[in-house]
Amino acid sequence: MITAIILALNEERHLPDCLASLRWADEIVVFDSFSTDSTADIARQFGARLIQHRFENYAAQRNAALETAAAEWVLFVDADERVPPALADEILDLTGLNRPVRSEAGWWVPRHNFIFGKLTLHAGWYPDYQLRLLRRGRARYDPGRHVHELALLDGGEGRLQNPLLHLNYETVPEFIAKQYQYTQYDAGILHAQGMRAKPQNFVLQPLRQFCWRFIALGGWREGWHGLRLCALMAYFQFVLYRDLWVMSRQNRSGTRNANLR
Repeated sequence: MITAIILALNEERHLPDCLASLRWADEIVVFDSFSTDSTADIARQFGARLIQHRFENYAAQRNAALETAAAEWVLFVDADERVPPALADEILDLTGLNRPVRSEAGWWVPRHNFIFGKLTLHAGWYPDYQLRLLRRGRARYDPGRHVHELALLDGGEGRLQNPLLHLNYETVPEFIAKQYQYTQYDAGILHAQGMRAKPQNFVLQPLRQFCWRFIALGGWREGWHGLRLCALMAYFQFVLYRDLWVMSRQNRSGTRNANLR
């Protein structure tokens, strides 16, 4: 059996098509963080099991959702993702009752990312593997990873062949706003690990990021679209180290003030 779980908060625009792509699952759970739009009504109308749970962080939310699943296998799908028939068939074939018992505790699923409305297969956005198909009772999310959450497995892992469809950033402003959030969080992690920004980081790290994405990962194959994405990601490497530098200065200032008391 398969339980498909969607973490949701105000997803009325994306949820109907996501739910429709999961009709093949034995159970669908919409794990909602008390949406204020029609998300809950859409879930009920579709026949999904609606569970409302206060959001603390993504790792805690996914762990709480795992505990609600009735099936042996759990597939996490975001509201802006779709499961094509080929992927559904692959999952059913893998987990079917008449199939040989598998030892894997989790499976990585590739994603087709649509960014600004364009399928993006280079510059680091494909295959974009996500650990989403989990054997309940043998997987748990690392509570220390509040963002970019990581599933810890009690057992082996495998990789599926067919991709999820991810309707990723639709506009440039949406992309920029999200990246600012990510860089602030990542800078906090680096700061906590004792890393400090050096003057050369503000030039070399963005340059390395651009060359890596545009040349090594084939961003040039995407034309203007790839050039823009690689440039944006290079810029946010600069933002990352700027945030890290600000945190370090604030920490030093706080230490000096404490010593003056």
